[in-house]
Amino acid sequence: QVQLVESGGGLVQAGGSLRLSCAASGRTFGTYCMGWFRQAPGKEREFVGAINWSGGVKYYADSVKGRFTISKDNAKNTVYLQTGSLKFEDTAVYYCAARARVDISTLERGYDYWGQGTQVTVSS
Repeated sequence: QVQLVESGGGLVQAGGSLRLSCAASGRTFGTYCMGWFRQAPGKEREFVGAINWSGGVKYYADSVKGRFTISKDNAKNTVYLQTGSLKFEDTAVYYCAARARVDISTLERGYDYWGQGTQVTVSS
């Protein structure tokens, strides 16, 4: 069992940045792919980005490519989502997810564990 706890959300002006963190329990964190998803009000949850077990492979949604960066610290059992050049449309609850496989998935059903989410609100 893996437990995920996100933090770092908040209110930020357009053009600003936030760093989201996701702390994971479990000794096998280093073998997991980690993903970030988000859900805006009235919309379905969507893929934001993912990082493979080693941190050497990353994949981003087109909507955030060049603005967001994922990193993973296996020693700290933590994955980060550094956001930048935030836009009003980035407002959403951001979820961290863990996949008990080493390769990346962009699909919700590809992930085994989910955090509770952290709210990011971008004011225009």
